[in-house]
Amino acid sequence: MPWIYLVVAGLLEIAWATGLKYSNGFSRLWPSLITIALMIVSFVLLGRAVKSIPVGTAYAAWTGIGAVGTAIVGILIFNESRDIGRLVCILIIVSGVVGLKFLGD
Repeated sequence: MPWIYLVVAGLLEIAWATGLKYSNGFSRLWPSLITIALMIVSFVLLGRAVKSIPVGTAYAAWTGIGAVGTAIVGILIFNESRDIGRLVCILIIVSGVVGLKFLGD
């Protein structure tokens, strides 16, 4: 169950990071409130995950999921660069998160 909390927390990190774009620097009320709510839930789930998963492993996996997911959202929704170097770096982050899952506990 801790890894489920961690994955959901990471997915919510993607959502709130994307929400930062829509909140326009927290100047738009509803996108800002949604973003803040997603942040809170993401942090709560991360907190639950670190009860059983080492904090370094959990934090690295959480930020990795968020970074990769947010980069993919940027590519798909915001038409950010699809440069091969960028994609290779994203794959390196994914391999690190997978490695932490299987070697970090």
